[in-house]
Amino acid sequence: MIVRLIASAAFIFLQTALAFAQAEKITFTLYRTSPVDASMRLHVATFDAMENENYNRENCLLAANLFAAQPGVRARYFCEKGRFRP
Repeated sequence: MIVRLIASAAFIFLQTALAFAQAEKITFTLYRTSPVDASMRLHVATFDAMENENYNRENCLLAANLFAAQPGVRARYFCEKGRFRP
């Protein structure tokens, strides 16, 4: 009984770890620069839908273009593969 419980817990843990690793591969993060300091990378959004890599990349790029197209915007918007990294 205990062995089955441990085996089940290990299986669930491995499945969760594999799912997280797969999600990391298809995640894109939208950043922007600061209007005051162009070297700053500020987190705007994370795109991590469980569709596929192209889906998340395209949505990130679309959002970046929409933000940048607003009147008076001086910040640069850009996407990077992976989760937010300060």
